[in-house]
Amino acid sequence: MPEKITSEDLLNNIVESLSDSVPKQFLNRDKSDSVSSQFNRLFGRQKPMHELLGGGKTADVLLWRSKKISASVLASAIAIWVLFEWLEYHFLSIVCFVLGLGMIVQFVWALVNRSSQVPRAALPDKLFVNIAVSVGAEVNRVLGFLQDVACSGNVKQFLVVVGGLFAAAVISSWCNFLTVLFIGFVGVHTLPVLYEQYEDQVDSFVDNLLGQLQRHYKKIDTGVLSKIPTAKLRGKKLE
Repeated sequence: MPEKITSEDLLNNIVESLSDSVPKQFLNRDKSDSVSSQFNRLFGRQKPMHELLGGGKTADVLLWRSKKISASVLASAIAIWVLFEWLEYHFLSIVCFVLGLGMIVQFVWALVNRSSQVPRAALPDKLFVNIAVSVGAEVNRVLGFLQDVACSGNVKQFLVVVGGLFAAAVISSWCNFLTVLFIGFVGVHTLPVLYEQYEDQVDSFVDNLLGQLQRHYKKIDTGVLSKIPTAKLRGKKLE
């Protein structure tokens, strides 16, 4: 007598037939795409975002690991921008108002609590030294890069950098310096966490975009830039 076919055996036969009908190239392509996607990360990175941002509390704030601190920092930046841009307050007026309010608080404290010492606020000297050293190092690094480009004799790189500076000058004429800082600050506090959530989609989009830009650049390079003679600005070495 023929053996009875159960529902489990029937399901297993269907799954085996479907797996045999699927071409192996399709499965290998999915694996290769997953492997290649690991190497086609944004700017060729191989480390996680938290490690690239330096780790520690700064990376936690930028990646919204501690949501309360990140939200308070972003809300403070928005409040400062609204205060100066929409309400049109001036920095000197706010400083004088805060100092006057602090003096009133200390005056009342001294009258009420004569026996206790009035608390005083003082900023450490190392804070200003560290800020000055960091700002000076960044300024010198940017100046060194611009001078290296100007003296290298690479006409293509020189034109790209000069064009970028003129584009930045045009964009900065549309808004003031505070708005530019605000946009940069909001971007720093929102783009990393959004990129971390939609990492694969952003990487694939940027990879396709860079491929298109590279093809257009090759057309411009062969048609225009390759015909520009490379200047030799460096003098010959004396033997």
